[in-house]
Amino acid sequence: MNRILIIEDEPQIRSNLEEILQLADFETLTAPNGQIGLQIAKTKLPDLIICDIMMPELDGYGVLSALHQDEATTNIPVILLTAKAERSDFRYGMQLGADDYLTKPFTTEELLNAVTIRLEKQAAAERHSQAKLDELRNNIAHSLPHELNTPLNGILGMSQLLIDNHDLIDESEEIKIAESIYTSANRLHKLTKRFLLYSNLELILKDSEKIRLSRENSQETLTKEIINNISLKTAKNLDREKDLKLDIQESVIKIPESKLSNLIEELIDNAFKFSSPGSEVRVVSNMTGSKFNLYVIDHGRGITVDEIKRIGAFIQFHRKSYEQQGSGLGLAIVQYIVKLYNGEFIIESKPQEQTTVSVVIPC
Repeated sequence: MNRILIIEDEPQIRSNLEEILQLADFETLTAPNGQIGLQIAKTKLPDLIICDIMMPELDGYGVLSALHQDEATTNIPVILLTAKAERSDFRYGMQLGADDYLTKPFTTEELLNAVTIRLEKQAAAERHSQAKLDELRNNIAHSLPHELNTPLNGILGMSQLLIDNHDLIDESEEIKIAESIYTSANRLHKLTKRFLLYSNLELILKDSEKIRLSRENSQETLTKEIINNISLKTAKNLDREKDLKLDIQESVIKIPESKLSNLIEELIDNAFKFSSPGSEVRVVSNMTGSKFNLYVIDHGRGITVDEIKRIGAFIQFHRKSYEQQGSGLGLAIVQYIVKLYNGEFIIESKPQEQTTVSVVIPC
């Protein structure tokens, strides 16, 4: 049974609302003013709140604002009641996060329709969130153990080989084993850095004040050398220097050099990872007006529209069909960095033909 909180200072209206909702099989809670209503909302966590706007001490707008400042109550849908029908009042309430309005006087049918619609939308949103959470759990269960165990097994196996056979292994063989251990350790180190970066970005993006400070305190960064160096280094490490084509113009953007480097590294690595040796990977950057544009174009297997919508941490597509390393953190990190600096992240792809990843950041 859904629980609905009624915050209304007029006793007769509050009583009428309570009776209508109880007859419709809803559990009800009531509050005679905004302060008490806010306390009840935080302790009882109702499924829906119906709140009058014009109240003494704390009005409906104040209640709404306070609800959205508390993580426990921010997602509770709110229907505001008002005797005014001014467009500006509606707009202000919606900006604060109201889900619907009812203008007094309203009918029983209008009330129950508004309540039913909001609860259905909330239930749909919760099902969607649960589905995404289940998908994330599934992807973590499938990809993370592999990404952790592969380098760990390499480190453990090769180090054990050295310990057990140190007196039988010549110097050149020892060097090869040491290099193998280093490669595995480096892969594990990169995964750890990626995960910490992703987690840090996620925390920042949940705090509007941290977002503001990140944008205001960023130093200006020259882009050309960073893009060139990271692109060439990545291509060289993968023995694909001949596949890389660069068309880079100098630009100045207000993003920390470290974040720009993270963004470039993930995009270039992704383009090479999902395209075949011998196919071109093109990196283009330029300025149009006050916007910095970056394009990374490859001719690999591509990605569908549905897969583009589902990009996120620990999500990899067709892992069973393609043997590949990766945690799925790369593009999720790019999305977060672009979002943090108020940019746009766009993927256009024709599977098996061409994929263009575009990043646009205001300067």
